Amino acid sequence: MISVDQKPLNSGFGQKTEPSEILENIDLSNKTVIITGGYSGIGLETTKAMRSKGAKVIIPAKRVDIATAQLEGVVAKEDIIEMDLADLNSVQGFVDSFKDQNMSLDILINNAGVMACPETRIGHGWESQFAINQIGHLLLTKGLMNSMRDAKESRLVSLSSSAHSITGILWEDIHFNKTPYDKWIAYGQSKTASSLLAIEFDNQMKGYGGRGFSVHPGGIITPLQRHLGNEEMVALGWKNEDGTLSEMAEKNFKSPSQGAGTTLWCATSPMLDAMGGIFCENCDVAERKVNLDDSMKRFFGVADWAIDSEEATRLWSETENLLS
Repeated sequence: MISVDQKPLNSGFGQKTEPSEILENIDLSNKTVIITGGYSGIGLETTKAMRSKGAKVIIPAKRVDIATAQLEGVVAKEDIIEMDLADLNSVQGFVDSFKDQNMSLDILINNAGVMACPETRIGHGWESQFAINQIGHLLLTKGLMNSMRDAKESRLVSLSSSAHSITGILWEDIHFNKTPYDKWIAYGQSKTASSLLAIEFDNQMKGYGGRGFSVHPGGIITPLQRHLGNEEMVALGWKNEDGTLSEMAEKNFKSPSQGAGTTLWCATSPMLDAMGGIFCENCDVAERKVNLDDSMKRFFGVADWAIDSEEATRLWSETENLLS
């Protein structure tokens, strides 16, 4: 089943709206926020924007030294805590340390991730993109849900991507044990999973005041592309051979701060107070895709398989089984 709310609201914001506009009338001074990957790319811009409105922001960081340097003067050192999404003991340790502080959690932003990386196995032989983008984040999210219930009104924002349109969940071979590894199919699957995580969170938490939102932040050149060479980005149509942005990218890509816009809108907008379990882009609720063969329709909108509540419930359960 797909939410009846999966249709644009005409929010008044758009593709390149800046954080200052989205948060103009928002006060976050009594809010506690956790942002994974909140020290790089759009995550860093999200952190800066949240802090500018008074939120207490806690950053789980794989590289604490780099995070501390990037967030100097923005986030207190004691609020940068070591956590590696690829190491489930590390994730559980972060969850336990947060719970020990007896704080409620108002906003969780699952922003960190890896993209189109070479085949790597972690955990119990898990494909790394699915493991980091989905399994690690589900363990984190599930562990923090009681703290989010304590907040009475909380929100989860899970970052997906237009790449979700590449594929739904590969139920028969999630970890590429039977079929040859393809980095883009693996990434697409992990971003469908990121969306479904938000859908099922909303299903489980709406009775406690918690709502879940999936976000396509847009095309942005950030460290997420670390595994892509210029030649591949030229082939994708993102760059010219001299390394400059292509005409398409100049038109459709965003700056990192603009890329944080939809996350911030989903995390704070009063327009969404009675909504959840939806996929958003360009600071509005996304349209459902009608033609996945249209190249621009692949870039915008959401495929039904990423917002189907039955798929979401199944994936949550399957991921829990991997964690058991």
